[in-house]
Amino acid sequence: MSETKFEPKIIAFLCNWCTYAGADLAGTGRKQYQANVRIIKLPCTGGIDPLFLIKAFERGADGILVSGCHPGDCHYNSGNYHARRRWNVFRPLLEFCGINPDRIQFSWISAAEGGKWVETINSIVDTVRALGPFEGYHKLNTIGPEISGEAAAPSETG
Repeated sequence: MSETKFEPKIIAFLCNWCTYAGADLAGTGRKQYQANVRIIKLPCTGGIDPLFLIKAFERGADGILVSGCHPGDCHYNSGNYHARRRWNVFRPLLEFCGINPDRIQFSWISAAEGGKWVETINSIVDTVRALGPFEGYHKLNTIGPEISGEAAAPSETG
């Protein structure tokens, strides 16, 4: 019997102007990092709705990264400050709902920080791998496809 190693699914919500460009720099620089991440590019992390994070868990994510411009460098002036305020309010709500807040990480990564992108990705993948699969919201996914691209199977019990 072969034991399969758990490989977490990480969804990364990235600012188009900074973190996405930093991830692109890491890729063009052929930097090695774990490939467990699915990127969703946003115009600005200041516009992210916390519901997006819950929906990612419903669709099979085991962990989430939200990453944008450094404070003072936002393309839209204050979007990253809005994102940080939302995060400071949302994090305690996760704990209240029984979701380990270590499953969601928030970071600042500029377009020139490809190395920091690699460190951040490797860190969140390792953290979530240690936490194990997230089962809390998988059972709610009865409508629509999972992240793997497969259609969700109807429930056998009801």
